Amino acid sequence: MIASIAPDGVLTRNAPFGHTLARLARSRSEIVGLTADLGKYTDLHVFAQEHPDRFYQMGMAEQVLMSAAAGLAREGFKPFATTYAVFASRRAYDFICMAIAEENLDVKIVCALPGLTTGYGPSHQATEDIAIFRGMPNLTIIDPCDALDIEQATEAIADHKGPVYMRLLRGKVPVVLDDYDYRFQIGKARLLREGEDVLFISSGLMTMRVLEAAKAMEAARIGCAVLHVPTIKPLDTEAILSVARKPGRLVVVAENHTIIGGLGEGVAALLMREGVHPVFRQIGLPDEFLDAGALPTLHDRYGISTAEIVGRVRVWLQ
Repeated sequence: MIASIAPDGVLTRNAPFGHTLARLARSRSEIVGLTADLGKYTDLHVFAQEHPDRFYQMGMAEQVLMSAAAGLAREGFKPFATTYAVFASRRAYDFICMAIAEENLDVKIVCALPGLTTGYGPSHQATEDIAIFRGMPNLTIIDPCDALDIEQATEAIADHKGPVYMRLLRGKVPVVLDDYDYRFQIGKARLLREGEDVLFISSGLMTMRVLEAAKAMEAARIGCAVLHVPTIKPLDTEAILSVARKPGRLVVVAENHTIIGGLGEGVAALLMREGVHPVFRQIGLPDEFLDAGALPTLHDRYGISTAEIVGRVRVWLQ
C-alpha cells in the first residue's frame, strides 16, 4: 500500500496523474506511457490498465527508459516516462540531457517521491532534483501542489511542445486549491491569498503547508499572503517581483527541496538582479542526507511541517 501525505479527514483524489493521462489518451493516440518497473508506484498503472497497447515496461533501467522515450518522441509519439525522482535525476541525467533536452524532444518525465515524501532514506529521497535539473536548457520544471494541480498540469504539459520534468504526488492526493478558483498555467504563478505581514512564495507540497500556516497565524493577527509557484522553470518573474516589491513584508520561500539550488535561490537571485531587497528567509530541507523514518516525524525534524513553519515565522517576526 502506498503511503499518502494526506492527513485523516482531508478530501483526496486517488491517482490524479494516472486517471488524467488515461482520459487524455482516449482521444489522443500519440500519448504513450513508459516506466522503469514502477508503474504501480507512479500511478501509471491506471493508464496501463486502460491502454495496455500503449504501455511500455522498460525494467529497472532508467537510462534505457529515457532513450526509449526519446526514440518514441522522434517518431511522433508523446511519451510520458515515469520513475522515482532520484532515479531520473541521478541515474539518467546525461540521457535526459543529451537524448531529450538537447534535441528539444516532446518527452514528459513525471517522477514520484520528490523531496521528503518518503521515509526510505537518501536512496529514495530526491531532495536535490530541482537543483540538478534547473541548469538544463530547454527543460520546463513543474512542481504541483495537490490533486487539482496535478490534473490540470498533466493536461497542460500534454499540450506543451518540448521536454518537461514534473514532480508527482502519488496515491491519495489532497484536494486544496479548489477553494481558490485555481487554474494551472505553465510559467504562471498564482496569488492565492493576501496578507500584510508575511509573503509566502511556495511550490508543491509546501503550498499546502503554508496555506495551513497562514490560517493558523490568523488567530494571532498575522496576515500572510501566499504566492503559489508551480512552474520552477521558467519562473513567473513578473508575478514574483510584483508581490515582493510590496514594502514591509517578510518574504519566505518554502519548498520541499534542499535550500541549495531550488526555488528559494531562484527567487533570491531574481530579487537581487532586480534591486528588490525585502527581509528574506527560506524554509526548505537542509543541505545534508536525511534520515529514514515516519514522514510526520521527519517533516517536524527538518522544518517543513505546518507547526514548524508557524514557529519559525513567529520568531522571524519578533
